[in-house]
Amino acid sequence: MSKDISTASDQESVELDKSKQYLTVLGIAQDAGYPHIDCFKDCCQVFYDGNESKKLVSCLGLVDLKGNKKYMFDATPNFTEQSRYLTEYHLDNGHIIDGIFLTHAHIGHYTGLMYLGFEALGAEKVPVYMMPRMRQYIENNGPWSQLVSYNNIDIHKMKNDSVMSLDSGIQITPLVVPHRDEFSETVGFRIQGSKKAALFIPDIDKWERWQLDIVEEVKKVDYAFLDASFFKDGELDRDMSRIPHPFTTETTTLFENETIETKNKVIFIHFNHSNPTIRKSHHLKDSILNLGFKFAKQGDVFNL
Repeated sequence: MSKDISTASDQESVELDKSKQYLTVLGIAQDAGYPHIDCFKDCCQVFYDGNESKKLVSCLGLVDLKGNKKYMFDATPNFTEQSRYLTEYHLDNGHIIDGIFLTHAHIGHYTGLMYLGFEALGAEKVPVYMMPRMRQYIENNGPWSQLVSYNNIDIHKMKNDSVMSLDSGIQITPLVVPHRDEFSETVGFRIQGSKKAALFIPDIDKWERWQLDIVEEVKKVDYAFLDASFFKDGELDRDMSRIPHPFTTETTTLFENETIETKNKVIFIHFNHSNPTIRKSHHLKDSILNLGFKFAKQGDVFNL
């Protein structure tokens, strides 16, 4: 049963046949979540009016019932709610989490690690997988370095395009992508289960700046969770060239000549509060759905 993780209101439940290995969507919003700080525009006012549910920050959970383990892709500011959801509705194995895979050092993707620290859980050696620059950043900057010195986390270094094998045959491959790498490199992940595979790229500057072809990469997997931070240019009252992301309209154009089967693999995620497709329903969202693309919803399950 699909359940909404948000604390505001429930979304529609959908019956799902969960396999022994699957992904579940723990959040769909950009780093600052939804509603957004200091936003009084219509995009967030609909939440305060009771017409839209809270959206947690973009995150995927990986559940391996065969191996009795659960993992998360990114540690968000909503780590408390997201980890509890995994335990309560998916797998209670006595561990807060069996491993965390970090994409990069922007606030929505790693700051949830603080809840493992001395002032909060006081966890013991939670495995956290990260790239070399990310490791240097965590080890050499407080308060994150205390997580290492207090043995709250156990760092496992990742290598670009190098397969890591987990229990029960699950394979995780980090893929470096171009992004604003002020403090660390940025990666997406290819996640291979026993039967199906997924691609998770919540942040990238532009698809054409990547050395790989996103269309071809999507064709290799069964599900592709892709960056949909902004719907189109001009969405913000800021110079959007300084915060590059693929506009949803750019991504759909890249796939316009592909088969409906390929389009169905694309699942948009990581929505900024200003992106109208973060809402439960919107005519622009309908227009994209009608083309064959999909949108991630909190609580969704995807069998691997």
